[in-house]
Amino acid sequence: MANLVIVESPSKATTIKNYLGSGYKVIACQGHVRDLPKSTLGVDVDNDFAPHYINIRGKGDLIATLKKEAKTAGKIFLATDPDREGEAISWHLANALGLPIEQTKRVSFNEITKPAVKAAIKAPRNIDIKLVDSQQARRILDRIVGYKLSPFLWKTVKSGLSAGRVQSVATRIIVEREQEINSFVPEEYWLLDAAFNEGSVKARYFGKAGNGAKTELKNEAETMAIVKELEGLPFTVKSVKRAIRQKNPAPPFNTSSMQQEAAKKLGFQSQYTMRIAQELYEGINLGSEHGGTHGLITYMRTDSLRVSAEATSATKDYIAEKYGNDYVPSQTRVYKTRDNAQDAHEAIRPADITLEPDSIKKYLSPGQYKLYKLIWSRFVASQMANAQFDTVSSDIQSGDHIFRVSGYVVKFNGFMALYETDDEEESESNRLPDLKKGQTLTLDELIPTQKFTEPPARYNEATLIKFLEEKGIGRPSTFAQIISTIISRGYVKRAGHSLVPTSLGEITTQIMLDNFHDIVDYKFTAQMEDSLDSIADGENTLVSVLKGFYKGFAENLEKAEAEAKNMSIVIPEEQTDIICDKCGSVMVVKNGRFGKFAACPNYPECKNTKPLDSTAKPAAEPEDTGLTCESCGGKLVIRNGRYGSFYACENFPKCKFTKQITKEIGVPCPKCGSSVVSKRGKNSFVFFSCEKYPECDFSSWDQPAKEKCPVCNGTLMIKKGKKLIYCFNKEECGYSAPYEVNDDE
Repeated sequence: MANLVIVESPSKATTIKNYLGSGYKVIACQGHVRDLPKSTLGVDVDNDFAPHYINIRGKGDLIATLKKEAKTAGKIFLATDPDREGEAISWHLANALGLPIEQTKRVSFNEITKPAVKAAIKAPRNIDIKLVDSQQARRILDRIVGYKLSPFLWKTVKSGLSAGRVQSVATRIIVEREQEINSFVPEEYWLLDAAFNEGSVKARYFGKAGNGAKTELKNEAETMAIVKELEGLPFTVKSVKRAIRQKNPAPPFNTSSMQQEAAKKLGFQSQYTMRIAQELYEGINLGSEHGGTHGLITYMRTDSLRVSAEATSATKDYIAEKYGNDYVPSQTRVYKTRDNAQDAHEAIRPADITLEPDSIKKYLSPGQYKLYKLIWSRFVASQMANAQFDTVSSDIQSGDHIFRVSGYVVKFNGFMALYETDDEEESESNRLPDLKKGQTLTLDELIPTQKFTEPPARYNEATLIKFLEEKGIGRPSTFAQIISTIISRGYVKRAGHSLVPTSLGEITTQIMLDNFHDIVDYKFTAQMEDSLDSIADGENTLVSVLKGFYKGFAENLEKAEAEAKNMSIVIPEEQTDIICDKCGSVMVVKNGRFGKFAACPNYPECKNTKPLDSTAKPAAEPEDTGLTCESCGGKLVIRNGRYGSFYACENFPKCKFTKQITKEIGVPCPKCGSSVVSKRGKNSFVFFSCEKYPECDFSSWDQPAKEKCPVCNGTLMIKKGKKLIYCFNKEECGYSAPYEVNDDE
């Protein structure tokens, strides 16, 4: 009778099946099998917040299969992920399958390797109800906030909105940063540099001698006064300080730092990073040369920096063999985990240090390879010796003014042999200046430079995750979902790599601040996370945490709903760069059953709509062309329409004259000898025609070439989409040949 092992994903099931052999049957439950109902609150707030769970729609056949397998199994092991969510999934599985909770065997693995899986199967434990209650409390708390607040937003803002506990805080963070940027007033400041000895030394103004503090130059007058004082004065090296500076490697990744570094170095969005990390954890088939399927990294949802003794020992041996003993630190490195971390798992590290990224690259997708290499390199570097730098700092005095120069060179690269950090990249400006105390320098020039302070940068995924972690808002395992949610709900949008609030996000944030300040308060949200942690630690109970939150929340909700009748909120419509070709108005973004589209703002008088290009830009002023309208004599401007840019009269809609934008290509028309011009047709495809069209009917998707036919001296045509050139008079001439299309054609 085979034993049954239930895991979450099919890929994980395949990996574990290979390790356990024929005596075990491994089946994937594909995540949660039970949840709160979607159509009702599903929580009895008057009865100690008792949840009402139901089987998830579509999971009926799977649950029936699992029940059938459980009846004939020898032993049943629930092997879902080793975190609170995984613990809750196992608890729900036990309930759905009718397994006694106190007798259910729970196993978990920090890494999916053969030794780890077999060791876990030999030492099963009971389901940890404290972890389950902590997850349940979070789920119930978020359900109450979302279910109770969403109708309030429907009444006050617009229908269809949904509120979230941590998501509302994340939106507030982005909104407040945008407000900082908009209210920022630049302040002037100046830098004063001095170049010496034919540019071999460059120093920056520090301040008055004997002052000890750096002087900030605030305007041109202050700066030029110093320049005047220095006229004709000698420059002498007052001091030279040399030292050896040590730089420690960065610690191995936890979830937060992995997401931040993947965003900075690889350009990965956090949700993509977590998906790829999950694949690396669950296992990749590395072919027969590497023994089949392997889990490549340890569990990727962790806020710990702890590393097992076995892993550090194996890594030391690898470093010594690969780089030499000089690269092995004298003491094993131990990194301190932050105080409020759960520390349930190790840091993220390679499961097998000998599986070098390049040796298995052919078995990995590009995303898997890049992330695995990042994790592998960061971890190995974290166990290597310090980098060492020869540094020098020198003060150069002229009169009673001091200029300072500093530099470094790498003496021993240490961990930097494997993992470069952003702040220590070698550059020309970092070279050591060759200076001696008392040396007189020849001044080449003084270089005053005007500068202005800049506003804080918008948040991107990396900096937002860092802020959330520092403030204790959410947990590392939830950061990717938080960002995904606020974007999908329309509170925030991407602008390149930056996160920008929408009008909806700004208005909703203000309503939340006015009526539910606790929900969007940084400290309150962080304290709530601590309360959820305290349930997992056995210091608190699910009921007491939820009661403590709900009383104040219910009072605020009742007060806000009473005042909602007097609220009148209008959300500014998002404009596009599309001009309505019926009435001339700037079209706006609307939402329909099939997504966003462009609509005329004068609806219902004008019912014009257009497909919305996902790259549509904010409306811009029409561009003046200097041309004259052939109908009324007004100016012609460039406008954007459904099929691209076109000339239109500035007096539209009174004058509806339009004209295609054409461009001469420097080739005579093969029919009449006039110029050939390029035009844009439907879907922005370029085609070519005679400038006198329709008097001359030449028109073609193929481009006339400047070369002449070598057979008949006629016009050659470049075939659209194909590397072929042929004679325009193909019926009479028949010439054709392969042709390499250049980028400018």
